[in-house]
Amino acid sequence: MKPGASRPSPEKDAPPAQTPEKGRRLERALFAAFAAVAGALAVAAFAPLAWFPLAFASLAMLAALLERTSSARAGFGLGFAWGLGAFGAGVSWLYIALERYGGMNPLLAAFAILLFCAYLALYPAIAGAIYVRWRAGCAMRRALLFAAAWLLAEWLRGTLFTGFPWLSIGYTQTPPSPLAGYFALIGVYGVGALTAFAAALAAFCATAPGCARKKAVMLFAAPAMLVFATGEGLSRHAWVAPEGEPLAVSLVQPNIEQSLKWNPESFAEVLRINADLVRAARGDVVVLPETALASLDWLPRGYLDMLTDTVGERGGVLLTGAFVQETGQYRNSAIALGAGGGQHYAKRHLVPFGEYSPPLFGWFYRLVNIPMSQQVPGERAQAPFALHGRHIAVNICYEDVFGSELISSLPQAGLMLNLSNLAWYGDSLAQPQHLQIARVRAMEGGRPMLRSTNTGMTALALPDGAVPAMLPAFTRGVLETRVPAYRGSTPYARWGDAPALAGAFIILAVLASMRGRHFSIRPLRRR
Repeated sequence: MKPGASRPSPEKDAPPAQTPEKGRRLERALFAAFAAVAGALAVAAFAPLAWFPLAFASLAMLAALLERTSSARAGFGLGFAWGLGAFGAGVSWLYIALERYGGMNPLLAAFAILLFCAYLALYPAIAGAIYVRWRAGCAMRRALLFAAAWLLAEWLRGTLFTGFPWLSIGYTQTPPSPLAGYFALIGVYGVGALTAFAAALAAFCATAPGCARKKAVMLFAAPAMLVFATGEGLSRHAWVAPEGEPLAVSLVQPNIEQSLKWNPESFAEVLRINADLVRAARGDVVVLPETALASLDWLPRGYLDMLTDTVGERGGVLLTGAFVQETGQYRNSAIALGAGGGQHYAKRHLVPFGEYSPPLFGWFYRLVNIPMSQQVPGERAQAPFALHGRHIAVNICYEDVFGSELISSLPQAGLMLNLSNLAWYGDSLAQPQHLQIARVRAMEGGRPMLRSTNTGMTALALPDGAVPAMLPAFTRGVLETRVPAYRGSTPYARWGDAPALAGAFIILAVLASMRGRHFSIRPLRRR
């Protein structure tokens, strides 16, 4: 160095130090990304993969991330990110209905689905905010709080604005999960809360400070194991029992492309396919799926008489889905023809934006073309069908995601029957997810759930969650099965979601009264 030359300043040559605020922003962004990945991971716990342990892993990741934040606002953001990941990956099949069959501009359809997923993500966001705001004490208390907040958030999602309970986390715990035995007791929301409890407890114990981790595991692993062991025991308890001789049922799967159902040029072919399948059926009760005959107003003269004669020759009855016009308004209905004919069921719980327009959303139908999109619901109280000495509770498509509504027909009905048309969603996750939902309804209500669908999954689900008979999706055929009616009642059929909701509120009240009393074992340090 030349004499007189100044020494380089270390401060000038060193890279600028990262400000604490910039570091916090980066940390929040990373946590949000991890939460979104955890949400997407949960989708693999649902059908068709049904890797149910991933539900615990997903919620454990979310709980651990929530522990590392100190504000309710940050907890809201993490829950929102988890929800975007879960619903973005899990219900993206709704795009098919809007773009492919509804004719909506692809960009608009994608934006509409993004908005819908963002709305659904608000509910896990609320759970995250509640947890961070009210957490206190040991791992057990925190896990109970996390479970109670999760249950209330999912119940709200399934209730507000007519509800959308699809992908409630409890659906992941169908057999062989050890929690499946709880469905008959506390329903899907209660099972979801137990899933959240076990996941959070595992996360908090595993991330306790080093010297306390062993003690945490010893103290708090036992409750989680008790939950699993009790569920396994409950799955072996028979709340209900078969009664009488099995009923021979033919479940028809026409496999008709959705674009053809409303094409006048294809209508004659659609009617021929349905008639041929009815002729091939051999059951005492033959079932055609939702809107199999489109609208009764469109049928050629004598067509219904021909179907009635076909099943009536052997003393059978045909149940078929069709739109029925009453005083100028259409109802999505199931009607009985033949022995026991004249009985009728109209769908009670309609799908917003697909079957009716919510207030202030009439503009939506200027962007999309959905046939029969202004329907009216059926009466709230409708009697089960009386067929061949059995009572069958009918529900149509989306209605079977609302377990508390289906139990209104129990214990009078010995069987449940769902008529669906999921052709709107193409070859997607919708079909296996819907069958998984039907399995949960069968376990909750203690009644077999028969399913006749257009493209899949046509199946029989039993009260223990088993599926002994099923047609492959996207095939044309008739599923012939024999199933007895069931008698007896599950606790869920008697009380619905009330016990699980009461338990969540009691937990919140007790924890609020204990707030400020801390135990010695704590999970991750808050930042």
